[in-house]
Amino acid sequence: MENASYTTLTRQSGLMREMSVIANNIANANTTGYRQEGLVFSEVVQSIDDAPSLSMATARARVTSLMPGTMTQTGGPLDMAIDGQGFFLIQTSEGERLSRAGHFMPNSQGDLVTVDGHRVLDSGGAPLFIPRGTGNISIAPDGTISANGQLLGQVGIVKPSEGTQILRDDGVHFRADGPYEPNLDARVRQGYLEGSNVDPLTQIARMIEVQRAYEMGQSFAESENERIRKAMQTIIK
Repeated sequence: MENASYTTLTRQSGLMREMSVIANNIANANTTGYRQEGLVFSEVVQSIDDAPSLSMATARARVTSLMPGTMTQTGGPLDMAIDGQGFFLIQTSEGERLSRAGHFMPNSQGDLVTVDGHRVLDSGGAPLFIPRGTGNISIAPDGTISANGQLLGQVGIVKPSEGTQILRDDGVHFRADGPYEPNLDARVRQGYLEGSNVDPLTQIARMIEVQRAYEMGQSFAESENERIRKAMQTIIK
């Protein structure tokens, strides 16, 4: 296979991955707390003995947009949205995770949990507990939860420490590759949920661009294959 074919195939592979990322973004345009993803293309240069080096494309690095989503008032006493940077701290079976999805509720044991049943933690990593029969719940901007004048706990809002990256774990959950710390500047809004930060129109426009680029690459690959086939037929004759 000639160098041009290798280069085209690596580009096509990257475009297919980007199409998958875009489709996932569009599918989650209405998912509470979802963060839009993007794909980064880069060049890989492969040295070849007794020949010019081969330039290929790769698109494996994903970036997550941390732009805020639109807040919607729900009136739910345990619905929370973060005004500012930071994440809720969640305990999953795989360990602590970060999330912007704030639709919470008490389970049968009284633990404050997500819609998936994961426990919500305070900034120190301890579960939050809402006793049965708790009256009107009030959540202060600093995340302090109280009911009838009784302090129940403080929801943890954390941010990655300097040099720490966040990596998507699944849907609306992220994991940090390093330490994180409480974010005292963020504010909690009770009775609100933060929507997805996906811009569907921009994503659809990008999907069209990627599709056209893929079709162009496919056309080039077919033309190159035809050229090589004719060249081989000429040599055989």
